[in-house]
Amino acid sequence: MALKILIADDDESVAEFIELSLRREGFELVLARDGEQTLKLALEELPDLILLDIMMPKVDGFEILRRLRADPSTETIPIILVTAKNLSADKVLGLTAGADDYILKPFDPMELVARVKSTLKRSKGMREASPLTGLPGNLAIVQELENRVSSEGLFALMHIDLDNFKSFNDHYGFMRGDQAIKLVSRLLRIVSLKDEHEVSFVGHIGGDDFVMVCDASGVEALAETIIEEFGKNILALYDPKDAAAGFVIVKDRRGETQQFPLMTVSIGIVTNVNRKFNSYLEASEIAGEMKQFAKLKATSSFSIDRRTDERPPGAS
Repeated sequence: MALKILIADDDESVAEFIELSLRREGFELVLARDGEQTLKLALEELPDLILLDIMMPKVDGFEILRRLRADPSTETIPIILVTAKNLSADKVLGLTAGADDYILKPFDPMELVARVKSTLKRSKGMREASPLTGLPGNLAIVQELENRVSSEGLFALMHIDLDNFKSFNDHYGFMRGDQAIKLVSRLLRIVSLKDEHEVSFVGHIGGDDFVMVCDASGVEALAETIIEEFGKNILALYDPKDAAAGFVIVKDRRGETQQFPLMTVSIGIVTNVNRKFNSYLEASEIAGEMKQFAKLKATSSFSIDRRTDERPPGAS
């Protein structure tokens, strides 16, 4: 299905120029000639993006922008301001009011298309990202794994999970729990950017579960690095007395107390070096299985699937 763009411009020649440039790129277009019509069509059509001229009759672009951002049904629609005003104050005002980008008249059609595509891509990434960590969420994870499984390249999938997170969250509260999840997110980002690791993707499944897709040859060294960095940083989230004791005390629903160890990290790893996956679900399930094996250990650890493809020769 083609992405829909609302063009809001009272200058017919400019609107036709924009329409021609974007129609060639396969976008579905809706036109508005004044501010009131823009607001009406934005609510009715719910476009994927709005190109909004500032100097609109009846209701100007800044007011349109304000109203769209105040309405829950349109607040997340990406908006690019189209303006002849080259004053810094106007740009700042537009961006402060909630515009995602702006483009100055007259503009090159290639620049227009590039800005539209980059804004749509950025908006899509934000919608799919985890609101807590900013990492790609489940939709992006599925797409990444589907691409990997269907390609011929070798890769490794890591399923990363915190142990004893619930007891930590119950003991300190959800805000400290969010800090733990953000810590893992930050560590995975940092580790993935190190030169010795070839990491192509880091995603947040939800809660305290993460995935990482990387080069198959260096996955064990990468897992060891993650465990090492986690161990260096996790104690800072605990109160000193709990960190020194090596456990937290949590009351259950019956009011009884129980000791829980400090958080560790478990990593399940699967690669397509010795086996072929029929689907991303198969790869994900095996990585989850390996993670459960890693959880059997009392310390941070990883477990890698070393089984070979058991299908007979010639089988597809």
